[in-house]
Amino acid sequence: QVQLVESGGGLVQAGGSLRLSCAASGSIFSSYVMGWYRQAPGKQRELVATITSDGRGNYINYVDSVKGRFTISRDNAKNTVYLQMNSLKPEDTAVYYCGARTRGGSWADGYWGQGTQVTVSS
Repeated sequence: QVQLVESGGGLVQAGGSLRLSCAASGSIFSSYVMGWYRQAPGKQRELVATITSDGRGNYINYVDSVKGRFTISRDNAKNTVYLQMNSLKPEDTAVYYCGARTRGGSWADGYWGQGTQVTVSS
């Protein structure tokens, strides 16, 4: 079992920055693929970024709409994953969810936090 708690959401003007954090407890954090999803009103949940760690380093993926603006990172010693969001746009407004899954598993079978609201005003 993995428990996830997000923090760091809020209201920011377009062009501003926010840093989301996700603290994990339970199973071995470093072995899990960590990710951030978001869901805007009336839209499907979208995978924003993922990060996988092994003995050689981190493997990171982003959805095209956030490349160059968002940075995902993880601190395995602190069991925490971060999402640094810069140059925010109104279309980034959504509830952001932290997720964890095993390397061989699917997100549908993974673990989720309660979500944190990010609102970007124009």
